[in-house]
Amino acid sequence: MMKKGNNIIMDYNEQEQNNNYQYGIKSTFAQCFAILGACFLQIGLGCQMMMPTVIIGSLETPDLTNCKDSLVMSSTEASWFGSLLYLCSPLGSFVSSLLLRRLGHKRCMILYNVPYLLAIVLYYYAKDVETLYICSVLTGLSIGLAGGPSTSYLSEVCEPKLRGALTSATNVFYFFGSLIVTVIYAITMQWRQTVLLTTVVPVLTIIVLLMTPDSPIWLLAKGKHNKAQKNLGKLRGWISHDKCVSEFNEMVIYTIEAVDGNETENLGSVWRQLIQPDVIKPFRLLVFYFFFSNLLSGVPYSPYLIEVFTRFGAPVNVEWTISFSMLLGVFAGILTIFLVGRLGKRFLTLSTITICSICYISIGFLGIYRDSSNESFSWSILVLYLTTTLASSLGVMPIAWILLGEVFPIKTKNITCSVCSVLSFVFTFFFTKFYQDFEHLVGFYNTFIFFGAGGLIGLIYFYFFLPETENKTLKEIEEFFK
Repeated sequence: MMKKGNNIIMDYNEQEQNNNYQYGIKSTFAQCFAILGACFLQIGLGCQMMMPTVIIGSLETPDLTNCKDSLVMSSTEASWFGSLLYLCSPLGSFVSSLLLRRLGHKRCMILYNVPYLLAIVLYYYAKDVETLYICSVLTGLSIGLAGGPSTSYLSEVCEPKLRGALTSATNVFYFFGSLIVTVIYAITMQWRQTVLLTTVVPVLTIIVLLMTPDSPIWLLAKGKHNKAQKNLGKLRGWISHDKCVSEFNEMVIYTIEAVDGNETENLGSVWRQLIQPDVIKPFRLLVFYFFFSNLLSGVPYSPYLIEVFTRFGAPVNVEWTISFSMLLGVFAGILTIFLVGRLGKRFLTLSTITICSICYISIGFLGIYRDSSNESFSWSILVLYLTTTLASSLGVMPIAWILLGEVFPIKTKNITCSVCSVLSFVFTFFFTKFYQDFEHLVGFYNTFIFFGAGGLIGLIYFYFFLPETENKTLKEIEEFFK
């Protein structure tokens, strides 16, 4: 392998100046088709993330005229139910990190649908809160299984100029999944029917993933050189190998160090790799990014949105307003696809953090000092919150996951992507589980002031430490962090 790698390195040095990878529209279409399975997976994630919102909203304030469902939920039970899936997601991420190298991205993404389907069945037949807890655990396992494989797959199959746009496209499908759940619930006002109707999503996901090509980089790491060549040709518009040989050679160079190292490395050497600067620096960046992304994207409020919108006091239908907020997320995700290549991830991060922080602080002060008899204050608060939904969905939320697939070297990517996904879920668990306790401590509108002030701290950090990775190859990004 090392001899072959040296020969390829020589070829690569001769071709380096031509590495713009201008494949044309057929390549873009082929990559869109390849990531379709990951997009359907994101629809499922959006559905699963929104289920606690409609269930808590229904069971914490149950419709007493509905004699068919006597299941109710206390505030403490709601906090556990709304956050338990995030606590269990790290276990799913750990399992996926163990399986990813052996099974590959495609099979791991298919496996994600098994606990998802089981959770749907248990949701529909749930008779007590304990069963809902089990459903939340299964949902968390499913979400954890999906995070690392889907993110890593997207970063590996997309060419550099399209990676940011196509990866951010998955955020559109995530919000589309959330939109599906909220619209069905707004129409039916029955949470069991809402959950049951989402069964079609994991079924379609499995079908699409069965037609999805494996990542060429993963195939190279497994020693399947010829199949990797063939798959790269498919991903770049069903072209011959000589038309994508430059990119293929770079992929070989990118993987060869990891493959040769894995032949002799032991557990100790793996851990030594994890403390190298090219791993520690991006890891620290992603930890901060996921923290502030959770802080400013409405995560603490998400399971309790029905109550939150009700407390804003605007004269609106709460269920349809939540659906509209998810529609804003879809619209923002579409904007990200077109803007990330033009404006870059750094600009979108800094600008959306600024907008979210200012809006949160404004919501807090308006809520504290508003005249309860003046309806315009309630409308202003609602509009400001919807603005944060639009802004966070445009920048800080999707870019966190785009960076996750870009910034780590291949030798540690599987484990570091999984660890960062775990930390993201841990942050989300603490934000959702203890949000109500924090609200009782400082007051409802003061939570917005605290979160907005925290966002300004994040803005300062990212201004100094967030690099621009847009239109950079994975190899160039790895070199930056060394």
